[in-house]
Amino acid sequence: MQSRQALADAKEQGLDLLMVAPNAVPPVCRIVDYGKYKYETEKRDKEGKRKVQDVKGIKLRPHTGENDLNTLLRRARKFLEEGDKVRAVCQFRAREIAHPEMGLKQMAKIAEALADLAIVEKQASLDGRQMVMVLIPKPKAKPNEGKKKDAEDQNAQDGSEAVQDHGNGENHPAQEREQSHVLPQEQEPAT
Repeated sequence: MQSRQALADAKEQGLDLLMVAPNAVPPVCRIVDYGKYKYETEKRDKEGKRKVQDVKGIKLRPHTGENDLNTLLRRARKFLEEGDKVRAVCQFRAREIAHPEMGLKQMAKIAEALADLAIVEKQASLDGRQMVMVLIPKPKAKPNEGKKKDAEDQNAQDGSEAVQDHGNGENHPAQEREQSHVLPQEQEPAT
């Protein structure tokens, strides 16, 4: 089909002529609603960009040393900053299972150290010879969200004072003070 004829058909239908494959011989075009087409492609691209939240893990033991624990915390912090969940596993061996409170102390240290970045999704619980706790990253607040709310509150307060009326036509006492511009000596005597 000739390009002029295709363009005329598109205008007749109230649609657009979209070139799909410009390098093909002959070039391939489609008659579509361009706004709808653009919306669908943007929606498809957005879905492709969504990050799937992975579950990353760190493993420790009830007797894990302070420096090793700090290394694990740095790794967990990195995972949380990237937006991933963190699954902390404390493994018990042999007779260590008789003292689960030691594993709970380790898990509490982890939760406390990462409290600024994470929320505990699943509390530490004993599962066989492992104690498992899951942390998720805290949702990031939008930077303008707090400022906008404060401004709205201020507007609401200002508006409520300015419109106050006692129902009998009298002004609010604060408004009366604001309206008295003339000093008592300058007032003309009433005749």
